[in-house]
Amino acid sequence: MPSLYFSLILHAHLPFVRHPEHEEFLEEDWFYEAITEVYLPLLFVFTNLHEAGARPRFALNLSPPLCEMLADELLQSRYARHLANLLALAEKEERRTRVEDAEFHPAAQMYVDNLRAASELWHKRYGGNLVRAFRELQDAGVIEIITCGATHGFLPLISTTEARRAQIEIAVINYRKHFGRHPRGIWLPECAYQAGVETLLANAGIEYFISDTHAILYGEPRPRYGVFAPVKCPNGVHVFARDMDTSQQVWSSIIGYPGNPDYREFYRDIGWDADYEFLKPHLHKDGDRRHLGLKFHRITGRDVAQPDKSPYIPDWARARAAEHGADFVHKRIVQGRELSHSFDGRTPLVISPYDAELFGHWWYEGVQFLDFVFRNLHTHEGDVRALTPGDYIDTGTSVQTQQPSDSSWGADGYFRVWLNENNAWMYPHQQVAEERMTELANRYAGSTNELQHRALTQAARELLLAQSSDWAFQIYQGTTVEYAARRFRSHVRRFTTLADGIEANNIDEAQLAEMEARDNIFAELDYRVYCSR
Repeated sequence: MPSLYFSLILHAHLPFVRHPEHEEFLEEDWFYEAITEVYLPLLFVFTNLHEAGARPRFALNLSPPLCEMLADELLQSRYARHLANLLALAEKEERRTRVEDAEFHPAAQMYVDNLRAASELWHKRYGGNLVRAFRELQDAGVIEIITCGATHGFLPLISTTEARRAQIEIAVINYRKHFGRHPRGIWLPECAYQAGVETLLANAGIEYFISDTHAILYGEPRPRYGVFAPVKCPNGVHVFARDMDTSQQVWSSIIGYPGNPDYREFYRDIGWDADYEFLKPHLHKDGDRRHLGLKFHRITGRDVAQPDKSPYIPDWARARAAEHGADFVHKRIVQGRELSHSFDGRTPLVISPYDAELFGHWWYEGVQFLDFVFRNLHTHEGDVRALTPGDYIDTGTSVQTQQPSDSSWGADGYFRVWLNENNAWMYPHQQVAEERMTELANRYAGSTNELQHRALTQAARELLLAQSSDWAFQIYQGTTVEYAARRFRSHVRRFTTLADGIEANNIDEAQLAEMEARDNIFAELDYRVYCSR
């Protein structure tokens, strides 16, 4: 038996951002950046590890909105255009730095190599279908894909049982569409748990969920093994909680690995540094400067001002990633040996959940770090064994029954990130729509009118999109506040327009068709999921 089980859990999620009414849209770039910097590198690294016999194993949440965007033909075609543009810019910069600014040439060459590899993967290996690529990794036993709320709705702040249940059941149906099986686990949106959620999960066939540390630590009774073993709710749904040590080692830019001076500086970007005329052909048609993802400086030091940052040296950064990957595994070996003394012969479990976008986007070398972690785990698999929460359940290890505490992984551990003085205005509108959706679903459950059915289904889509926790989070953070508020208001407005038309038997079919073309998430959706039961 190993001295420790280790479970890496990555949460891959982006809000549904799709604007066919615009040829280019700034917020769609979030998605394109994540494909280039996170999803393609993860697929590449873990496919190589698997093919090399390293037996990697981890859990990955691919949220329903992300799956829908990855499968969308419009966004796929726009990403191909985005990637070609970025590669052309990188090639120009490689030629320029070969002649001048030679100290930046290694980074320019790295970008050319990486983007050419990304293009090869996108076009030839995966044919633009990354959902299928992740599904193949799951079928090969490399990853256990779990689901999330249908649109990452913050469950404790959803006002009706029907609307909460819909977030879960729609996610399960969407998962089956994309992955051909039933999900075993769920990443509760924002890891937000409130008593009663487990009943909805069990009814949907979900075996476990991911929580923050204090969901278990403050639960009743006190957990015998802390967070180093799962618990199960009284109804049998398992709870796996975050380990704080591994969280700080990877999340923190101050005491963790990502703050190393040799790693790439996130906030210096060619979109702001390069000569405007050189850059202009690669900007959006509005000509505004923006982040493009090509960054040529290293962190250098915490106290070093942005203008004084030193050139990024890819070989140095890779060497640090190798050191940190080995150090991370060494610390797990030590952690396992220390914990095993008080575990009565059981093997302790460390749960390490992170936003997937940390690796490759915020921490550029993060995917390399994971590569080295799993190579080292393979070498030391007698000491530390990588598994998923589902694998742990399958070991048959007895699990303590507990009532977890209400919690989230936001600031202070509860709900104030998503309900505070800046975003509280949203919830009365959301709650009215939630109640009204169930009223409409109950009233028209037996309707055979095709236009009415379409309008009811689109009203459900608009409610789901309004419920996305991303809008409240962005308002709390003070980032893209205008966009987040506009998205929320527009979905509530569309829902209300549709609901009014349904009740008045006066549905504007042209307007409905425009909404269906714009907000086309969940083609499989049936509004009757909102009916009372």
